[in-house]
Amino acid sequence: MNREFMLLGAIFIPVCGAFILPLLGRVSLRLRNLIALSFILASCVLSFRMIPLVFSGQTIIINKFFVLGLNFSLCADALAVFMACICSFLSAVILIYSFDYISHYQNQNEYYAMVVLFLGSMMGLIFSANLILLYVFWEITAITSWRLIGFFREKAYVERANKAFLMTMLGAVLMLVGFIMVYQQTGSFELNTGIISGLAIFLILCGVFSKSATLPFQTWLPDAGVAPSPVTALLHAAILVKIGVYVFARIFLASFILPDFWRMFVLFIAALSALISAGAAFIDTDLKRIIAYSTISQIAFIFFGLAVGNPIAVSGALLYIFMHGVAKAGLFLCAGIIEQNTKTKDITKLGGLMRTMPLTGLAFLFCSFSVMGIPPFGGFFSKYMVFAGAAKSGHIGITILFLIGAFGTILYLFRVFNLVFMGEAKSDTPREGSPLMVGVVVFLGLFSLVSGLLINYFADFTRFVTETLPGVIR
Repeated sequence: MNREFMLLGAIFIPVCGAFILPLLGRVSLRLRNLIALSFILASCVLSFRMIPLVFSGQTIIINKFFVLGLNFSLCADALAVFMACICSFLSAVILIYSFDYISHYQNQNEYYAMVVLFLGSMMGLIFSANLILLYVFWEITAITSWRLIGFFREKAYVERANKAFLMTMLGAVLMLVGFIMVYQQTGSFELNTGIISGLAIFLILCGVFSKSATLPFQTWLPDAGVAPSPVTALLHAAILVKIGVYVFARIFLASFILPDFWRMFVLFIAALSALISAGAAFIDTDLKRIIAYSTISQIAFIFFGLAVGNPIAVSGALLYIFMHGVAKAGLFLCAGIIEQNTKTKDITKLGGLMRTMPLTGLAFLFCSFSVMGIPPFGGFFSKYMVFAGAAKSGHIGITILFLIGAFGTILYLFRVFNLVFMGEAKSDTPREGSPLMVGVVVFLGLFSLVSGLLINYFADFTRFVTETLPGVIR
């Protein structure tokens, strides 16, 4: 298969295909669903087909020159292929869950179009090798996520979608200014190795932090929990909030040099973000808001590993992106089953669900174990590598703060599991959700376990990716 076709197909099959889904929905809902899945699976297969190429040391590059540095530049290197495989795989799993979850809601045609377009724009962002092209795809993800967060169209929900859009847009504008400064300093928008000014770094970090809901831009993410659960899994756990950490790695580990001062700045902000969000998760009573706060906290751990910058920590952070995406998607999808069947997200009004929803309960527990970092689940190894790398670099104080955050993760997730699944039932509790939805969460729960038992395969991939990053401290 032509290498350029694989790269272009991974992006533009879902981007272009999204626009025909509303038309298919007028003909057959089942056909629309299957075609939507086929677009995402095509992107997934093409991404996985690129793995042997990058392992053999090849990089797929497409570069079409235009004016003023606005080039159509794409690059499929090890980092990009790694991220593309994660995003497309999890998108496919979440879309399958959507078939039953979304089936009785309105605006289904728009839902499937926006989900597929979101995945395509995410793939475009991942493979972009030009800052302006990256920014264009960045903004398309903002538009699609805005529509998906406001899916239910109620006034309060739309206001929260607007909040998410405006906060991330603010960060994006600041980031764009940073990109323009990079052009002034380097004469190019291409992602090449070099040195940029502190102000440009700060502005780019504002965009990165806003999309990844990191302090002080974190408040939009818990409010966005009003979206359907597949959307919260897609945007809040698996893909959208990972944009920030990916772009951080792409710009500051694979391209421009990040000075020590700014590494410490990121470490400090990440530590505060982890502790504050963990505290918020411990006192909130809305199930999806708690999981959202947990996402903010765990994203900080990824920044922790990337900012430490040595091979162990960076490899652990990349592994964390995958393990957290799988487990946190599982938690949000479990929350969707609970919310649909009990008609509430208030954990103080739930209880005893383990008796009537045992499979959902076990899936929730397995995914929680991975997020907590309990061995032998996959999340344990990624968290361990981040801490080991930080300790080796001598960041003892910051490491202690993150250890407190890790302990907080255990506390608030056990609190949620105890209130929701254990004890006496506080209301009439229905049975499990649909076989398809339960099957998906069980798959993600088991995957969180199996990935830990087979951790060498995943860790080898992240170690290889880390070796290709020139900004890693060796």
